[in-house]
This record gives sequence, C-alpha cells and structure tokens, in this order.
Amino acid sequence: MDYREFFDKDIVSIRDFSRSQIESILDLSEEMVPYATGEKRNKMLDGKILGNLFFEPSTRTRLSFESAAHRLGADVIDVSQMSMTSISKGETLADTIRMVDTYCDAIVLRHPHEGAARLAAKFSKNPVINAGDGAGSHPTQTLLDLFTMRREKGSLDGLNIAMVGDLKYGRTVHSLVDALTMFGAKLTFVAPESLQMPDDIVSHLKSGGYNTKKTANLEDVISDADVLYVTRIQRERFPDPAEYSKVAGTYRIDNEMLREAKSDMIVMHPLPRIDEIAPEVDNTEHAKYFEQAFNGIPVRMALLCAIMGGEL
Repeated sequence: MDYREFFDKDIVSIRDFSRSQIESILDLSEEMVPYATGEKRNKMLDGKILGNLFFEPSTRTRLSFESAAHRLGADVIDVSQMSMTSISKGETLADTIRMVDTYCDAIVLRHPHEGAARLAAKFSKNPVINAGDGAGSHPTQTLLDLFTMRREKGSLDGLNIAMVGDLKYGRTVHSLVDALTMFGAKLTFVAPESLQMPDDIVSHLKSGGYNTKKTANLEDVISDADVLYVTRIQRERFPDPAEYSKVAGTYRIDNEMLREAKSDMIVMHPLPRIDEIAPEVDNTEHAKYFEQAFNGIPVRMALLCAIMGGEL
C-alpha cells in the first residue's frame, strides 16, 4: 500500500488498519529517521498547522508530535492548559473540536474518556489523530512500538511477547495486542488477576481464532520471551485508591531477573516508569525503552506526512 492513501484520514484505532497499511507506515517511518535526528531536512509540511489538544498530562506523546511537526516545517497550536480555555467554562468536546478544527489542518487529541477520539472525528472536517483516550486506544504508540520491535528484532513475525503489569487499564497494550496478532505473535499476559487483560479484548482475540496465555508469575515466562513489554500500574486509572495499594509494586525488573532471559531479549516500556524497571537495567543490552521513546518522532512524522499530504 502507498502511504498517500492515508491522506485526510483519521487515525482513531489500530483496528482500522490492515497489516499492509501498518507496514507502509513503518516503512515510511524508517525513511523518516534521518529527518527525525536532524541529519536531513525536509519542510514538506511548510504552511500547515497541527493542533495539539491534550486533556490529560503527557510528555513523550505531546512533545514528539510537536517535534515531528516542526521537523517537517509545520507550526503547532498547543492546548494543554485546559483551565485557560473555554473548556473550563463548560464547553462541550464537540464544540471545542469544531472550533480547533477551524484553526488547523489536523488535530491530535488526548482525552480521559474512551471513545472521545472517534466522537471528535465526527465533528472535525480535518483529520483527527487519537493520542490516547482513557483506557481505550493509543494507535500511534502501537505503531512506534511495532517500529521499535521491527528495528531491534529484524522482523515482527512470530515474536514471543510477554506483556507485564497493568493490562486492565493500560491502553498501550490494548492497542498493541490487536496489531501483534496480524504478525502471528505469541502473547502471554503477566498480571495479577485484578489487572489482567479485559475479557472483551481476550474474547475479541479468540473470535479471530487467536489464543493467548495468562499468568501472574513473570519468572515462568521470562526465559522464553523475545520482548518483555512492561507497563506502569497506573494510579490515576483506579477508581479506588485502596485497590491500587494492593497491586502497586507487584513486578520489578532488575538485572538478577534478566539473568534468565535470552541474550537478545529486549525490554520495552511506554514510559513513564515508576519502580517497575530498576535503573540498573538501563545499562544493559536488553533496555530499549529510551530508543522506543525516540522512535515516536519518525513514526509520528510518517503519520503527519501521510495524512497531511507531505511528499518525501
């Protein structure tokens, strides 16, 4: 597939992508790497304006979208202080989207409510990119995760992937499992029962003929994993602080644990981390989470180029 077929399209869920569409974006992302580092320059989106609309705190996603836009010559309108906008006066999401839509050529939206991005896409004439909606979907994170795996492992086909931590509320893993099944990955979900992958996602996988494994014991799976995808147990997603306290600190990856891992196993994390990966791991060959964070720039450059009509 040619990436130009994404022109003027919304990016709401990874379920809207086919395998060939994902591969076309990953291929374009690879071409974007020297532009993402500043080694090459291309102002293909000169004159375009990107609207960053963030209803939740964000560091990597917001800044990488800004960096991606600037690297391509676009300007950015950043709306992240909601107390300084009409949203604080009670303006609806639909009206906010209608207004922001008139000021820019594409909208990046992060929102605490699942389904907000799809709703926004209905009210925006310009493309909407979902930068995370509640515990729902985070398609651009999925694409940069896939890009990282492909770069580090050489291929996405048939990887043995253990997902660890908050699988109930973690939107990054919710999106990622849908994409990985397209590449025949072997998935193991490692979490306490209260934080296991939601039943509706597991049922969706099974309906497609895809079986997964569940366990609460990381030691049982670490030796077979090609990728260890670690997630933070998210205090802000828990309706009851007492429930958070019961599971906080359940898993911690350190060098002692990694002695059981394959020499080429990689550790990934969407960040921010709290205490689930010990700092000592940073200096090992396994640690790829900072490369993963950088990879958000070429991947988001590729998406902006594709949907806003850039030519490489």
